Amino acid sequence: FFSGRIRALERNKLTKKTLELAQQYFLPPYAFQIRVGALYLLYGLYNTQLCQPKQKIRIALKDWPEIQRFQQDLIDSQHYDAAYIFRTLRLARAFHFTAMPKLLNYRTKKKMEENEFKEEFKEPSNRVNSLITNDVLEELMNIHDHYQKMKCVISADKSQPDKALSLIKDDFVVTLKDVALEYQEWQQNRMKLFLNAKETGETSNKKEEGPLLESEGSERANALARIKYKSYSAVVE
Repeated sequence: FFSGRIRALERNKLTKKTLELAQQYFLPPYAFQIRVGALYLLYGLYNTQLCQPKQKIRIALKDWPEIQRFQQDLIDSQHYDAAYIFRTLRLARAFHFTAMPKLLNYRTKKKMEENEFKEEFKEPSNRVNSLITNDVLEELMNIHDHYQKMKCVISADKSQPDKALSLIKDDFVVTLKDVALEYQEWQQNRMKLFLNAKETGETSNKKEEGPLLESEGSERANALARIKYKSYSAVVE
């Protein structure tokens, strides 16, 4: 990747673009596995680049809270190797914290291109709902009731199963339903935080563009006024 005869300026541009492409997969809406893979990729690219000084990984401030939650998810999931890599990048000052996701130039009107997300890499938002439906819960309840009755049949006391046969919790289906609802609520809250952060970033963009357009308009008006004044003065003379 970094081999071959290439000038320092071209090498810096190539490295910066490569890190930018890899960084996209480090953020939502991509699945957890894809984001972990992107973290490994960023770690490898950053440490093998030949740029001096090293090109850093650009991170917008609005994305940092989500990255911190991702770090906590790594620890909770016991992915300590990935958590170690993330900590190593932080200690190496590999992240460049910026106000905007992409570099903005003064008085540029070029619209920022939206990232084209890979649909197959996105984290399914309704995976739990598609697996644990009302029909599935009802079927599980019927199976569980039948299981309880069969345990009573083979027990000494036909009214209740023997304790030796208690291999599964009696409230298994109810607990499964509660866990599914809890996960759904957690995912909705997480998506709200992500959308709010995105809206905040878009609002700040509009606020920055507004004064810029107004200043350009006033400059044009002043320039036209000066031209008219000079033309009028020349006619009078």
